[in-house]
Amino acid sequence: MAFFVALATWIVSRMEKRPVDDYGIPLSQAFGKRFWEGSVWGFATLSAILLALHLSGHFGIDSVALKGSSVVWYAFAWAATFLAVSISEEFGFRGYWLFSFSRRMGFWPAALFISAVFGGAHLGNHGENVFGILQVVVTGLFFCLTIRRTGNLWFAAGFHAAWDWAETFFYGTPDSGLLGAGRFLNTSVLGPDWVTGGSAGPEGSVIALLVVLLCGLLIHFRFPKVIYPDRPV
Repeated sequence: MAFFVALATWIVSRMEKRPVDDYGIPLSQAFGKRFWEGSVWGFATLSAILLALHLSGHFGIDSVALKGSSVVWYAFAWAATFLAVSISEEFGFRGYWLFSFSRRMGFWPAALFISAVFGGAHLGNHGENVFGILQVVVTGLFFCLTIRRTGNLWFAAGFHAAWDWAETFFYGTPDSGLLGAGRFLNTSVLGPDWVTGGSAGPEGSVIALLVVLLCGLLIHFRFPKVIYPDRPV
C-alpha cells in the first residue's frame, strides 16, 4: 500500500507537472528533523494517555512478554510495519488529496471532509467503537493542523508511526480494534469502555480525545505560524 500510494502520488505530480513538494511531501526533508520530532510527540502522547488511565486505576502493566533477541526483532518489524502504514495513510489522505480539495474549498473544510473519510475508512476494523472512530477523525484533524503549521506532512508521518508502534508493540494494547502479535508488554484495563477504550484500545478512550485536543493546543504554541496555504496555487 505504501509503495502504490507513493507511486500514484508521483504519477499525479507528473500529470500536473508539479513537484510532490506542492502536496506537502518535500523529499529533501524525508525522515528529517520534523519526522523525528513528530515521532517523539507520537510516543509521548500515547504514553500520556496510558499514564492518565493508570493513575485513574483503569490501566496496568502486568508483565514483560518478550525477552532477548525477540524484543529487537519485533521492535524493528513493527517499526517497519507502521512506517509503511503511516506513509500510505498520510500520503493517501493528507498528501495530494488535501492539496486538491484545499484548492477547491479551502484548507479547513477540506481537512474536515478528509478526516471524516479517514474515520470512515476505519469502520471495518474488528473491535472498533464509536469513541474510537471519533478519535480517528479528531486525530486526522490534528494531523492536518500539524501540516498547516509545519508546511508538510513529515511531522504527522512520524507522529502517526510512533503512536501506532507504541500502542501495538511497546504497550501491547489494541490499535483501532486490532491486537498485534509480538507485543513487548502484557497489559490490562479495568472499567467502562468509554474510559478504557475497550476493544478499540486506548485511542477509543475519552481521555485520549482530551489528550489529543491538548496536544493540538501545544502544537499551536510550538508552531505559531501558518505555512501551508489556505488555497494552494
